[in-house]
Amino acid sequence: MNCKDQDQISLTLPERCCTGNTGCEFDGSLRKVKSEPIYVQKVYDAALFNLQGLRTVAKFPFSPSLGKGARITRVLAIRCRRFFNPDDIDDDRNLIAHPHTEISGGKFVRKNCKDDIEAIGPDGFRSQKLVFADTSDCDKKRRGTPIFGTQNIKITGNVIVEIDVLFSDDCDKECKETLRANIPVARQCDPLLLTNFFELCLPSVFNSAFLPRFTEFCNIGCESRLATSNIRRDLIVSPSGEVFANLIIALCVTCEKKIVVPVQLCVLSTGFPVLSADISPICSTFPTLFPEQIDEPRNNPCCDTSDNKSVECEIIEEIKM
Repeated sequence: MNCKDQDQISLTLPERCCTGNTGCEFDGSLRKVKSEPIYVQKVYDAALFNLQGLRTVAKFPFSPSLGKGARITRVLAIRCRRFFNPDDIDDDRNLIAHPHTEISGGKFVRKNCKDDIEAIGPDGFRSQKLVFADTSDCDKKRRGTPIFGTQNIKITGNVIVEIDVLFSDDCDKECKETLRANIPVARQCDPLLLTNFFELCLPSVFNSAFLPRFTEFCNIGCESRLATSNIRRDLIVSPSGEVFANLIIALCVTCEKKIVVPVQLCVLSTGFPVLSADISPICSTFPTLFPEQIDEPRNNPCCDTSDNKSVECEIIEEIKM
């Protein structure tokens, strides 16, 4: 392989990054801050867990080929990230954690004694389950009732490993290359299983219009290194330049369990977000996406504060006169 035509590896690509525009602005003046009621979910109790699992990979092929007579002299960096196929969310290669939880001291509410009732969570999916327990003893003390759970997490899918190396070609010239591989760490038929136990506090199920809800979510990261930390043993280069690697892959999992309840809150707000849009040369005005509420005067049947009042407001003023 001739490294004269190789492009230098750029680990940072600032031109492909961006900064989000939320449309929220605050000039520092509290005069524009007003109270608004919102209907949201409150976290009553939560528990966070860090779990890890290991997989070993022996003589897994990497690409590209380094060419005939190549010899790896140094490893600059090893990176690992999970694989995800945006064209198929059910792709077996997607690295996914499948949590399964059983609780004692309470039970999940079911329909027809079969399927658990699932509620829509903040993620937009049915990721919450209704929980019922006898909380009468602790309700008298105005405290929560503990429930206990066992969680089994099945991990399946692939990870993408990239190795930056320096190697000598057949002309003894030092070159730089990034080796890549899509490595399966757990198959559907042989998942990686992680188990942990937890305790959560449950609020009263009798003194509220809503049953408390249980939700859980996990995130997976990965780290990789050479199996024996020896380049000659762990990075094998064939006479034709093909590269094979022995690796240890650590799967780092963070899971959080929550007990949430629907609540109403009064929050301080500076108003609705205002985004700047490209104005069409044909349309002079555009409709709003959200109703105007926060800046409107209260206890006034005539809500238009501008000079152009609505017909309803004019009728109300005539009646008052």
